[in-house]
Amino acid sequence: MAPAPQQPTPSETIITDASSENNNVTITGKIYTRVRLATKSDLSHIYQLFYQIHEYHNYTHLYKATESSLANLLFKENPLPLFYGPSVLLLEVSSTPFNEPKNTTNEGFKPILTTFDLKFPVVEGQVEEFRSKYDDKSDAYIAGYAFFYANYSCFNDKPGFYFESLYFRESYRKLGMGKLLFGTVASIAANNGFVSVEGIIAVWNKKSYDFYINMGVEIFDEFRYGKLHGENLQKYADNKGEIKEANC
Repeated sequence: MAPAPQQPTPSETIITDASSENNNVTITGKIYTRVRLATKSDLSHIYQLFYQIHEYHNYTHLYKATESSLANLLFKENPLPLFYGPSVLLLEVSSTPFNEPKNTTNEGFKPILTTFDLKFPVVEGQVEEFRSKYDDKSDAYIAGYAFFYANYSCFNDKPGFYFESLYFRESYRKLGMGKLLFGTVASIAANNGFVSVEGIIAVWNKKSYDFYINMGVEIFDEFRYGKLHGENLQKYADNKGEIKEANC
């Protein structure tokens, strides 16, 4: 996997201008970003982002999560070691710089600060819905997330990462932030002894497919993704592993 991308070189001629109109915020020139580990205060934002990716794939009829169920999944009172359980990285944006993170944080992950030069204005149209609750910075907004967790294989003696999904709200696409977020996950894996970052690649989505290829992901065409779920899974309930109906 490719390492996390380097911070872009800022242009000396670009001036940042953030204006608010009709409860929208328009950012031009530069946009400041912060990648950090999600906390329980982010639950409402995570819930909305997970819904949006279901909406993007026309799967809203399958979205069963609630904020309560996500809290139980992501923020248990006795969690697994860092990055072994379900982990969410959030990418926040702002028209003004973020404060430098401290050397250590309560979450065990030092936030990553980056600056992007914008080629076109970016409009934050959901100011109140996606305003960050992480600290006292009032002009920071949640732009996207990466969701991953440890997985295991008999082919390796160490765990890897299963990269479940990466998603950005529409205003923040095509800015290069996907490389930053995926590269951060890959960097965490490489620096913490994980052997891989793997997941499902949608072959119908050429932009997404090309993105992962460009990030160094190897696609294995000889394997097919299989899923036992729904009624077919429930056939196995309470039968102690015995198959009630078999055609083989």
